[in-house]
Amino acid sequence: MNGSVPFVLRRPWLITRDLLQSRAHPDVEGLRAVADPEVFLWKILPHAARTFAACITLLPAEVARAAALAYLYCRILDTYEDLIPEPTERQRALETFRNRFRVAEDGPPHAAPGIDGAWARDARDRTHVLLVNRCHLLDAVFATLTPPVRQDIVALVEEMADGMIWSSQAFAAQGGVLRDAAQLSRYCRNVIGLPFLFGVRLQLERHTGESTVPDALREDSLAAGEMVQLANVTRDIEKDLRRGVAYHPALAADLGRSDLDDPALVERIRAVREELLLRALALAPAYERMMQALPFGRVSLGRASGVLMLLFTDRHYRDCVQHVGGAPWPGPRSTLALLLLTFGHFASGSWAAATVRRITERFRRFEAIHA
Repeated sequence: MNGSVPFVLRRPWLITRDLLQSRAHPDVEGLRAVADPEVFLWKILPHAARTFAACITLLPAEVARAAALAYLYCRILDTYEDLIPEPTERQRALETFRNRFRVAEDGPPHAAPGIDGAWARDARDRTHVLLVNRCHLLDAVFATLTPPVRQDIVALVEEMADGMIWSSQAFAAQGGVLRDAAQLSRYCRNVIGLPFLFGVRLQLERHTGESTVPDALREDSLAAGEMVQLANVTRDIEKDLRRGVAYHPALAADLGRSDLDDPALVERIRAVREELLLRALALAPAYERMMQALPFGRVSLGRASGVLMLLFTDRHYRDCVQHVGGAPWPGPRSTLALLLLTFGHFASGSWAAATVRRITERFRRFEAIHA
């Protein structure tokens, strides 16, 4: 759909398209042929953002554009970290991307470092390489944003780049493993906590004209992001082991293993997954406090987006409970069902609060029983 069509009319199509989008078999050549920056932004977003794409698309138009752009810039940083094999070169790319916005006032960012397509391991990686190498289209969208929003995006990119430089150095120095809970928390907050904090800034700026985040809300935003990022960590334990990465020291000796059906390894993975699951569920109250603190209007797409993110997270942790041998609580399964459930929350703050409270209580109840 053409980028000149008003976003309010494009939103239903974008959400429907994202439901049908194949992330395993992306149309890389089709993406490469897109020349319109706005079209490229929305066409590549679901390939980079998974469930985040729907949450972003649900936001009000200008907030959605800023959030989509910020997420894709962060995905570029992720791609440098994931695909560049040599630590020094990887750090150089992260630093260069971080510093590219340090230009004269209102000047365009410097060119983003390119990435070698040969490092792509599958079709998804090829999409991410294409994103990096067509960053100039994202920069064209960046130029259309208001100065305060551009400043918020730059702050996010710089903080996240610093976080990824830290994690890259930690993994390299520690043989591919994070050694304790504090390092894991720092990693998760860098990856998703900082984007959550950015979203909070956008919401505050939209409703109050001021993007300064109070200390308590900042901590809750980072903790809520940690809870959501732990969903990615618990989902990908086996995949990460194959590529030589572990987020728990109990798996340090298993890096690079492909015999993931070994009974002893299966049990170690199950125990680690359960530990991380319980850790994530204990953080649920921070998400609820974050939602309570935000200045949503009586009718709010931002509120609906926040509920949708929690519904996606709830679905993952129900699956995770079953994966570690527990009995999951009930809830909708399909993405379509989650989206349909979400739409009513934009008009009812009390319904949204009740949904967030119900999920929080289920998380805490399971965590309290099994901790």
